[in-house]
Amino acid sequence: MSLLITDECINCDVCEPECPNDAIYQGDEIYEITPERCTQCVGHYDEPQCQQVCPVDCIIIDESHPESAEELQAKYERLIAEKA
Repeated sequence: MSLLITDECINCDVCEPECPNDAIYQGDEIYEITPERCTQCVGHYDEPQCQQVCPVDCIIIDESHPESAEELQAKYERLIAEKA
């Protein structure tokens, strides 16, 4: 599943540069995550980097975008191929 930034976000700017897939961006009020680009850092790291640096723990699993580990890996591979 992709991740979701809740409205508890304090716009501290630490999550965006940590995302290896450029899935995080500044929305109208808080940072947001593009589900089509979020792999929970599968293929890059063992744990989602945005969750690791978030000082208010406002980044959660997005239940509205269910994905298996295999689907996240396939998404990672597609994103890497697009960069090539």
